[in-house]
Amino acid sequence: MSEDPSAPPAPSESVAALPERFPAVPGNIFLVGMMGAGKTSVGKALARDLGKTFVDSDHVIEARTGVKIPVIFELEGEAGFRAREAAVIDELTSQDNVVLATGGGAVLSEVNRQALHTRGTVVYLRASVQDLWHRTKHDRNRPLLQTADPLARLTELHAQRDPLYRAVAHLVADTGSQSLRTLVLKLRHKLAQRFAPAGVAEQGGAACERG
Repeated sequence: MSEDPSAPPAPSESVAALPERFPAVPGNIFLVGMMGAGKTSVGKALARDLGKTFVDSDHVIEARTGVKIPVIFELEGEAGFRAREAAVIDELTSQDNVVLATGGGAVLSEVNRQALHTRGTVVYLRASVQDLWHRTKHDRNRPLLQTADPLARLTELHAQRDPLYRAVAHLVADTGSQSLRTLVLKLRHKLAQRFAPAGVAEQGGAACERG
């Protein structure tokens, strides 16, 4: 029987044991944030460290439709894409022990926000508009930025979505200019704090704050 290309990958067999100062982090972790916030790269590294399965909702949609996200937008419009996205997010958030990177607009749906907030720990990867613009300005796979003034559009999207990210998140992490490894270590620390018994977790992790 052939393997389903849209199925989430199995956890890596080479996951190293976590340092003792990082207690186990149970359940699912869902990453939300703007396009260019680093959800996929952070999610892969975090899943590897925690021994969880990584999955990206946009990648699952592309694998199942056989086309890129911009093509779905072109053929079905944003409403068509959002319907597909909602179905995939409902499915993926119902799985166990996953790190899920969501699309930037997933939080626009109240149904999605409810599923994310109640089925796992939601982390908002927050970045400034300027940082997001620097990371996305040459990416042609962002259909919502294919406008005459993409920076203005990005600014508008950020203003619209930031309150929704904050509302759904249990933790907020500023990405800034720190390295991927530094950010992931700080996230692991804050996640450990969230689940460790009172007084056990170490203090620190200044890049993250409670949502």
